[in-house]
Amino acid sequence: MGAYILRRLLLMIPTIVGIMGISFLVVQFAPGGPVEQVIAQIQGSDSGDRLSGGGSDVQQMGGDDARYRGAQGLDPELIERLEKQFGFDKPPLTRFLEMMGNYIRFDFGESFFRNTPVIDLIIDKLPVSISLGVWIMIASYAISIPLGIRKAVKDGSTFDVWTSGVIIIGYAVPSFLFGILLIVLFAGGSFFDWFPLRGLVSDNWSELPWWQKITDYFWHLTLPLIALSLSAFATTTLLTKNSFIDEIKKQYVVTARAKGLPERRVLYGHVFRNAMLIVIAGFPASFISAFFTGSLLIENIFSLDGLGRLGYLAIINRDYPIVFGTLYIFSLLGLVVGLVSDLIYTWIDPRIDFEKREV
Repeated sequence: MGAYILRRLLLMIPTIVGIMGISFLVVQFAPGGPVEQVIAQIQGSDSGDRLSGGGSDVQQMGGDDARYRGAQGLDPELIERLEKQFGFDKPPLTRFLEMMGNYIRFDFGESFFRNTPVIDLIIDKLPVSISLGVWIMIASYAISIPLGIRKAVKDGSTFDVWTSGVIIIGYAVPSFLFGILLIVLFAGGSFFDWFPLRGLVSDNWSELPWWQKITDYFWHLTLPLIALSLSAFATTTLLTKNSFIDEIKKQYVVTARAKGLPERRVLYGHVFRNAMLIVIAGFPASFISAFFTGSLLIENIFSLDGLGRLGYLAIINRDYPIVFGTLYIFSLLGLVVGLVSDLIYTWIDPRIDFEKREV
């Protein structure tokens, strides 16, 4: 197993370099970069000054060559300074190599427009993303796995039919739409005002006793977690059900039942270990989705300032240090979680031996 882990760790290097390289290449051809953003702001502010100042201001600007050039066509020296400020005065390959060299040391530089180290911004937003990602995974697996097992045992029954209907409807409803519905119903929209509308904790959270801090924390998380639970809940439940149905039909289960073993021992002592392998296989993707991508719209709807919203705003504003910094972290996290998933495979089913496989 040690050799397999080493190979996987070494393979992470070209994988993450490839991910970052492709993303970096795409950015080179993307219009509206940070230099263009600043130029647009400068020209916009100049236009605003001219409009607000009237004709006399235009005449005054006629004698001010610098402002006139700024309004009509920026000074090439200013553009060069902007390119140097944002690091675009170097060849793309040099910039990419320097970026990867810094990222190895987890040095992500400073945000273009916030004048704050990217790592500080990421650390500041982590509590929200961790709260959403971790709790949604715990809630999803704690409810979906027992429900999926129950549906497999009761396959074709009334319980299986109506729960499948509820699950499919829940899966079909987008999480952000359900989140808006929850706000309207329970966050002071039109009916009840039971839950807060924004934030992870209350403004006076630091002044509360420890038990009220916990209550306040989950009070704020209730609606976002319910909204996020739908898709993860449906997928995991149906995956668990199908896996158990497939295993229950196998000969070793028939033999165990013929020996008189209790049904609970058959399910959880024999079937569970084999049926859960396919569920574990989907854990890395589910984890990353719940931790980042899946929470983007929910963070915006419930005004939760997490990594999803940070990355989205960075893309809109072309704040490349934040874009590449978050991409690097989540790519690395996804690769590590994938390795952990394989290790869990071997713990659940010792028959699986990755040492004998070619990576």
